[in-house]
Amino acid sequence: MFRCARRSALARRLGIVIAVFACGGVSASAQNTPYDPYADTHDALPPVAADGTLHWGTFYKSAAIQKSYQRLWNLGACRGTNKAITTPVERNRLVIDNLPEASFTGTVREASGPLAGGMIAFTEGTGGAGAPVVVAQLHPAGVTRLAIGGRTSADALVPGVTVRFRAQVDARGRVVDPVEMLDIVTPPADFAPDALRPGARQTIVGGILGVRQGTIVLRVDAGKIRRVTARLAPDATVMIVDAAQMELIAPGDRLEVTGRRWSGAGAMGAGTVFASHVVVHKAAGTAGPQPPAETVGAR
Repeated sequence: MFRCARRSALARRLGIVIAVFACGGVSASAQNTPYDPYADTHDALPPVAADGTLHWGTFYKSAAIQKSYQRLWNLGACRGTNKAITTPVERNRLVIDNLPEASFTGTVREASGPLAGGMIAFTEGTGGAGAPVVVAQLHPAGVTRLAIGGRTSADALVPGVTVRFRAQVDARGRVVDPVEMLDIVTPPADFAPDALRPGARQTIVGGILGVRQGTIVLRVDAGKIRRVTARLAPDATVMIVDAAQMELIAPGDRLEVTGRRWSGAGAMGAGTVFASHVVVHKAAGTAGPQPPAETVGAR
């Protein structure tokens, strides 16, 4: 069962409150014992069903009510007999999976957090800066499908990003010619790069270790050549291809979200969309938040 009761930096800046939600299942059979959302006997459902549908479980509209109920339960003061307590608690629960799934489009205002449990604030349609903000909540188990694509700037080439390009290296791992085109990608968990062969033009896939003055240093996890140094052409084209890294999202990017929207009590901004699929189209020149500069070989 997943629970989220934190108030992120994004939420603070937007002046919105994150209510608690839990991803877990409760047995469909009749219960003879008082409802306890913290009992270990609940049947936990996997975050992804066999048909690919995401399971979200319970959303608590008010974190304060849920926290108070938890305290009473732990003290033994609430065991399902006091309707003045249990009725508000039951009304405070929303089964996210019962909400209809729909599609939404808009413009990114801000992105915060990792793929697991991160949030993307956006304005719907072509709304301007003053338009109501909707928040796409990514699944806490990291199973929301995120795909980022489009042209970006060389500023997006920072340590931790994985890139792919065609080039020839020498025996010391130096790329012979300046790189004119490269892709930012997110390889699947089971991806295994090819070992590099000096003198052969081939596809190089590696994680950036450092960047300095138009030169990038990569780590390649195969073969004898494990470190590659490449110079970028002054007008190098940088494309993001189906990447799934939140830090690549920037204000002004366009996005398409498929998910379950809740606009009632406890929702963030003008509504919370519990997102199953997010597609982000980069706006020209946006690269996403940048970490502190690092020198070549810093890691």
